Amino acid sequence: MKSKTTTISIIILLTVSAFSVSAQKIEKVYPGIWKISYGEPESLAPTEFKEKPVAAETALQTLSDAPAPDCLNAIHFRQTVRGAVAAYTIDDAEKIYGFGLQCNSFQQRGMRRELRINDREVGDIGFGHASMPFFISSKGYGVLVNTARYTTFLPASQRKLNSSDQTTDDNSRHAATSPEELYQRLTQGNSSDVEFVVDGAQCMEVYIIAGPSVKEVVQRYNLFSGGGAIPPLWAMGFKYRIKNTSDEQQALTMMNYFRDNHMPCDMLGLEPGWQTASYSCSYAWNREKFPDPDRFVQTTQEMHYKLNLWEHAYVHPSSPIFNDMVPYSGDYTVWRGLVPDFASPEARKVFANYHEKTFVEKGVAAFKLDECDNSFQVAAADLSFPDIAQFPSGMDGVRYRQLFGLTYQQTLWDMFRKNNRRTLLDVRASYLFASPYSCAIYTDMYAHRDYVRMIINSGFCGLNFTPEVRDTHSDADYIRRVQTTLMSAQMKIDAWYLTNPPWLQYNTKKNNRNEFLPNHKELEQKTKTLIELRMSLIPYLYAAFARYHFEGIPPFRSMILDYPDDEKVLTIDDQYMMGDNLMCAPFLDGASTREVYFPQGTWYDFNTNKSYEGGQSYKISMSLDEVPLFVKGGTILPLAKPVQYITPETVFEITCCIYGNPTQPVRLFEDDGSTFDFEQGAYRWVELSWDANKKKNKGKVTTIGKSTKPIYKITDWIVK
Repeated sequence: MKSKTTTISIIILLTVSAFSVSAQKIEKVYPGIWKISYGEPESLAPTEFKEKPVAAETALQTLSDAPAPDCLNAIHFRQTVRGAVAAYTIDDAEKIYGFGLQCNSFQQRGMRRELRINDREVGDIGFGHASMPFFISSKGYGVLVNTARYTTFLPASQRKLNSSDQTTDDNSRHAATSPEELYQRLTQGNSSDVEFVVDGAQCMEVYIIAGPSVKEVVQRYNLFSGGGAIPPLWAMGFKYRIKNTSDEQQALTMMNYFRDNHMPCDMLGLEPGWQTASYSCSYAWNREKFPDPDRFVQTTQEMHYKLNLWEHAYVHPSSPIFNDMVPYSGDYTVWRGLVPDFASPEARKVFANYHEKTFVEKGVAAFKLDECDNSFQVAAADLSFPDIAQFPSGMDGVRYRQLFGLTYQQTLWDMFRKNNRRTLLDVRASYLFASPYSCAIYTDMYAHRDYVRMIINSGFCGLNFTPEVRDTHSDADYIRRVQTTLMSAQMKIDAWYLTNPPWLQYNTKKNNRNEFLPNHKELEQKTKTLIELRMSLIPYLYAAFARYHFEGIPPFRSMILDYPDDEKVLTIDDQYMMGDNLMCAPFLDGASTREVYFPQGTWYDFNTNKSYEGGQSYKISMSLDEVPLFVKGGTILPLAKPVQYITPETVFEITCCIYGNPTQPVRLFEDDGSTFDFEQGAYRWVELSWDANKKKNKGKVTTIGKSTKPIYKITDWIVK
């Protein structure tokens, strides 16, 4: 027994001495942001692809400085065969959030996070559309590893060997009597060790982002990334994607359906069938389906639709850009198509110039960027390039996979910026520093609870996530899903395998046989009402995105950001804030009743105006005609009269709804709604304030900033 104890002591000594303190360097780069360097930095790190706009840099510099977190000087590094390792310890009460767009988990302490871009969650080990080496502590600091290599984090999930493990009187040595007991023991560790390893690296660069609150950590991260993107005003509306096999006539039929039924719709999406080849892509119109593409695009514009085209980045041999792209592509193909190296300026230029001349100059408003993630679930399918792939920029397959979605969206976003046109792209993958790009991530996964969790987690990492509505199994499930997408960054229904809208028939086979539900007219009206509510919220949402740009505060976020001192919100993963004054509590899987927790203050049911006192939970029931939105007391909520679509001439008629006794003004953002001119100061704020002590004219409107064409007209004030 004595010799066994001695062996343990030697192991502990070697483990500690393997860390190198002298090899690391600490540098303060912005107020509240430090960089720790271990070893010589490697090229092609994510910061090399980061935006650096002057406005965001200025905003970051003007944020109040924050004291250095304890971890800044506590992190130690060591080199292993697998790669560079960093470690430090955390408090027992600390909780961990982030790691990008995680879909199966919210609080990350005690988990193992293997961060790889992938189209499925695969056992909740960290894979995802936008897994990122960035986490945030409930103590008010963030840790970001500046790498595109595969990275594994152990956030207090593994116990290290120490002297307390030498005790012999330990009940955990008794055999488990059931699988449940065994797995419960495996998850009952009380580790305080945070460790992370960058595969294959002999160096590491870590950014420590201080708060002192979680909200300020997120602010600093988004501003460090370049500031949040403001989508065009029309992107705040409703998007409908039609069936993959649709031709021009079927597209026109759907467009006329919306207009004839006076249902709001701003965006129309075409799925893969518009091209001559789609796996891989030709980026050429299928003339059998669309005989005159220019005329079709012009028709969509005349009917006030913004056209969105599906594609992915793998270039088919028949594509007009194939030969030009060969020198700037990787050494493996996917679906027999080239993989452009978007880390190289030459590949970006070829790809962007073609899209500009062929589509954007003709009036196409946006693109859906599919298949830029990967699939580790299908072993025999050619769904991505291998890790051993090489690219002209010097990227290998591992790092390029992590950065593929980010550089893809950058390529097209920069092209739109060149034309001074804002857009909203759909994208399947992203990575660090994506805040400045107006993109909404989507997924082929379909669990309602995961959708809600992804909306919440997106707020920790500078992303917008959009739940889709496709087929459903009941009226209730359909309506509750539509409500959730209404309460997200983009309201969208994707009917890519449905001939008719899902509100007419949500059973796929019956839908494609044109067999409508007996109550399809009722569901149609409920859908129209929900879309109209989204249109009413556009001024409120647009202002929230403007604040995202100027201040770094995400429009959709965990309640932790707004109520950091409320311990109960630290584990809530099915409620979230939409802007500063609305709380969303989606009813999942068609439920009619759920428990809702209200933070401090007074809250009002958006549907009934019933009030709830904060600091406690209530069991709440809602019909399918009621939306799970709650308004914070003291709010001036601007609601616009719904319009069918948004044009440059649109002026929203706004009713200001008063909840409680507002003492602070609410600001709306006003610009041209479509260009980047606001970056040059061509915008103003419309400030709404309320004075309950006045007998008349209690509401007041003040404009702040440069004169611009008004897009808001305040028509009424109503006390709720």
